[in-house]
Amino acid sequence: MRQVSGDLNFRTSGRGLFEITGRLQSWVREMDYSEGVLTVFIQHTSASLTIQENADPDVLLDLGSYFDQLAPDNPSLYRHTAEGPDDMPAHIRSSLTDVSLAIPVRDGRLRLGTWQGVYIFEHRTRAHVRNLALHLIGD
Repeated sequence: MRQVSGDLNFRTSGRGLFEITGRLQSWVREMDYSEGVLTVFIQHTSASLTIQENADPDVLLDLGSYFDQLAPDNPSLYRHTAEGPDDMPAHIRSSLTDVSLAIPVRDGRLRLGTWQGVYIFEHRTRAHVRNLALHLIGD
């Protein structure tokens, strides 16, 4: 059994879901593993990871709308507003979603379902560069 670690950086353009499936798949392919598990960890507290439907864009829009209602950008609701009105809502949104994912690999491919994609869920309103720590274990 072998293992390898790596990093990928992604630029977001502000709040929303950004599909990263292709870049993760390319990284796995470059590592030349047939079988194993890929762990993906986002190194931020105001963005998260999710596996979600990648066929109907309305799903992503509805998720965004739901989180807008769940954690609104209203500074009067929060103590922590040091980085702007979207700061604390971003932390709340991140705490309700995932910061790491474990994805099985078989035949050198991520074993995602037919309609599944991996996304960075950016919770801040302005663009950011998000860093992912990757770990692949297998053969």
